[in-house]
Amino acid sequence: MLSGILAFIALASFFGLVLGLASVLFKVESSPVVDKIDALLPQTQCGQCSFAGCHPYAEAIAAGEAPINLCPPGGDNLIQSLADLLDVEVLQMDADEDANQGPTVAVIIEDTCIGCTLCIQACPVDAILGAAKQMHTVIESECTGCELCLAPCPVDCIEMIPVKQTVKNWRWPAPQYNANNQAAETIFTTLDHVLAENAKP
Repeated sequence: MLSGILAFIALASFFGLVLGLASVLFKVESSPVVDKIDALLPQTQCGQCSFAGCHPYAEAIAAGEAPINLCPPGGDNLIQSLADLLDVEVLQMDADEDANQGPTVAVIIEDTCIGCTLCIQACPVDAILGAAKQMHTVIESECTGCELCLAPCPVDCIEMIPVKQTVKNWRWPAPQYNANNQAAETIFTTLDHVLAENAKP
């Protein structure tokens, strides 16, 4: 009996040592740029960007294979953050999405919900509460607006509504340059002239 226990401990120690050495010898170094991009992404793993998850999308952005405007849950704030990180131009939300819609959250019409739990299984961030054959509800503060819960619902009792604007999420609208504004036109013309003069040797 004792010899069997000792043999089991020896085997466990041996395989643990092998796995530890393998993790060191075959460690794959992650790109720091990819890690920084991935940290900004919402981690909903919703696939709306056409990639399998947030990390593959981060890798594609870092490799220059994907633009920074394919993440609806991240919205304009994410686009701005990625543009600042990568020092690239700020893009509008992808044309397939409604750029003016703003962030949204899911709401379950409780009178219609049949408690099938399909939306709970589809939610990547566990933002839906409920049980089988019981009414479900969405935790608004946890919902990322990925819309993955819409398709599985057999009774179409889930709607996407705009996030309520509060003092915590309100932002100044981005300034819009009006080409017909003569004063603005003069300022930009003067600035271009000054930059051109300074660029001369």
